[in-house]
Amino acid sequence: MKTTSAQKIKIGLFTFIGLLVLVFAIFFIGNQKSLFSSTFRLSGIFKNVNGLQIGNNVRFAGINIGVVQDIQIINDTSVKVVLTINNNVKKFIKKDARMSIGSDGLMGDKLVVVAPGGGTSNQEVGDNDHIGSVNPVDVDKIVTKLTKIADDAGSLIDNLSQIVVKVNSGKGSIGRLLNNDKMAKDLDATVSQAKTTMQNVHRTTTTLNEDLTAAQHNFLLKGFFNKKKRAAKAKRDSLKKVKEAKKDSIKMLKSTKQ
Repeated sequence: MKTTSAQKIKIGLFTFIGLLVLVFAIFFIGNQKSLFSSTFRLSGIFKNVNGLQIGNNVRFAGINIGVVQDIQIINDTSVKVVLTINNNVKKFIKKDARMSIGSDGLMGDKLVVVAPGGGTSNQEVGDNDHIGSVNPVDVDKIVTKLTKIADDAGSLIDNLSQIVVKVNSGKGSIGRLLNNDKMAKDLDATVSQAKTTMQNVHRTTTTLNEDLTAAQHNFLLKGFFNKKKRAAKAKRDSLKKVKEAKKDSIKMLKSTKQ
């Protein structure tokens, strides 16, 4: 069966469209991976790359500027990450720049974030330079700690629930006090009796003070209280004279020495 000219045109058109799509895809992927632009390399050392993969984006000031070209395990505590970055941002990245591993959104792919630097050095980076890195947070350790805290909180809630159940059922001292009407009434009676006793003590003290005051003004006992007052005054006067005599003696000794 011979192909007609119309069929040949259709086949040629379909092939042309396919080639265009292929070229566009290659150009798009190459542009995303910086295959058709002038680039330079930077590297950094991490203790943990936290799921970073080759081909992930490199971001600077919120803009994709390159890709992760290589990830190499140096030893059990060091992983080297090599970046391929567009040459047009080279002038903005300084020698003291730092790279860190972040996420594209909350649950997105991992990416490398490059901080520009410029705090201690104004010299721009060169090709194959090594810059500092900031190790990512160990999410597994955080999850483990949060899980332990949640377990402890659950145990605490269970214990509190058991205590509340025991109190409501009248178990323990607090439970018996709250649920036993007789104990509550006895406690109220004890508190009332204590208040009454304190009031009686206060009244007795007041009465005693009044009696003492009255006794001091009684003509039969007035001489006794006056005698006590005179004795106390005489004692104070004698002490005062002793102090003055002592001072005079000290002055005389000082004048004799001179």
